[in-house]
Amino acid sequence: MADVKSHYEPLPVHDLQRLLWSHRSSTGHVNQVWPKLYLGNAFTARDKSVLREMGITHILNAASGKYRINTGPEFYRDLNIDYLGVEADDHPYFDLSAHFFAAAQFIRAGLQSPNGKVLVHCAMGISRAASLTLAFLMISEGLSLIDAIRTVSEHRDICPNPGFLEQLRQLDITLEAKRRSRRE
Repeated sequence: MADVKSHYEPLPVHDLQRLLWSHRSSTGHVNQVWPKLYLGNAFTARDKSVLREMGITHILNAASGKYRINTGPEFYRDLNIDYLGVEADDHPYFDLSAHFFAAAQFIRAGLQSPNGKVLVHCAMGISRAASLTLAFLMISEGLSLIDAIRTVSEHRDICPNPGFLEQLRQLDITLEAKRRSRRE
């Protein structure tokens, strides 16, 4: 019989939303949310002079595609930027979790590269890009969902949609089970 005390359950989505709303920060076009990791909007992603000034070496576009923020590797070819595009809808029923591990791997590689600085963005930098950034902190840095939210919210106002929050909750449960399994 399973031990009830060993089951990990993160806060429900409505409590996560309350946590997000209580940690309001100023949000400009871009904010550093982790060492060498920036979360921003489409305005920043399209401003090559700002990207050059910031020293951005890697861009993860969480709103990629022809009818979204259509930048891509060709747009950045003169800046020598590594690019990953995720064609995500900011809709609660969109399965963003399918991109969590690839995004985390891309961000980690960017941060580990010499002089690497990573920009993760979507249209506004508060839902899709924020969700992928939270997933990175959980997967690569070992933070719980609550700790990842608190970390990012200290620097930027974020508000992942309820579907993305639920997907992040499920990721949190999975990662905690793996950590528990390794400890035992």
